Amino acid sequence: EVQVVESGGGLVQAGGSLRLSCVHSGFTFDDYSMGWFRQAPGKEREGVSCISGADGGIYYADSVKGRFTISSDNAKNTIYLQMNNLKPDDTAVYYCAADNGRVVGACPGLYYGMDYYGKGTLVTVSS
Repeated sequence: EVQVVESGGGLVQAGGSLRLSCVHSGFTFDDYSMGWFRQAPGKEREGVSCISGADGGIYYADSVKGRFTISSDNAKNTIYLQMNNLKPDDTAVYYCAADNGRVVGACPGLYYGMDYYGKGTLVTVSS
């Protein structure tokens, strides 16, 4: 059974940093892409970042480029999202996700959604 469990959300002031973690199980990372999504109150869910297990390719939404960094520790079955220079607009519930399929050179799941999602962790950025 595929499972993804995220943690690390909280309250931070604008300009601050947080690191989200996502422990995954039930699949081989090389055969999946994994990513982070977020949903702010009253808005649709949006893809934030993706990492391909097949080739290590990394992708970001324009809104977070230069501020957020996705990474993977395969020994710990964990991916991370380091979020720096946080803004009030980053306030949202953040979801870890996994997408079945080896994809090289792209991450379509970042735009079209992924197969599995965690329950989410709330990030609140105060001004």
